[in-house]
Amino acid sequence: MIYTQKIQNAIYFSVKTHEVYQKQKRKGKDIPYIAHPLIVGLILAHAGAKEEIVIAGILHDTIEDSIDERKVTKEMLEQRFGGEVAKLVVNVTEKDRGLSWHQRKEAALEEIKQFNHDSLFLKSADVIGNNTELIGDHAREGEATFERFSAPKEATLEHTLKVIDVILAAWGENPLRADLENIQAKLQEMLG
Repeated sequence: MIYTQKIQNAIYFSVKTHEVYQKQKRKGKDIPYIAHPLIVGLILAHAGAKEEIVIAGILHDTIEDSIDERKVTKEMLEQRFGGEVAKLVVNVTEKDRGLSWHQRKEAALEEIKQFNHDSLFLKSADVIGNNTELIGDHAREGEATFERFSAPKEATLEHTLKVIDVILAAWGENPLRADLENIQAKLQEMLG
């Protein structure tokens, strides 16, 4: 894949949403949040995903994490990046932030079970990006890593392991399968 105008536009849009409008950071760290969606897009591009999935990777948290004054909507993404990109972003967006952590995660897990391969590809890259970071943080900081999460270590890891199980069961030919299995093994080790 070559670096297209649509990919460049997605990067600018994501930078505005996460960095310019709110200076969003990674949980408990002084790392700009924008690093995460860019990593997800990079994982997808490296794995050979089509342009729309790479763009959705770059934009995947824009609806969920945009501030009220600059709310990103499905319609906005459709207009700028097309219906396929908008649908992918909506698929991986938590729908009801008013629910408890456990309720949100259970609802998300049920949604993942219904994903098509493109959405599974996107979710896989998101899981890999987040958990590669988590594993690295844990290697450096130990158990203190989990103090910045809104759920206890066991719940956080068990949920992620369930997500990986669902993704692997739903799509045997997932191009990111080996990466997911590697992360799965490391998280199980961390869980003890």
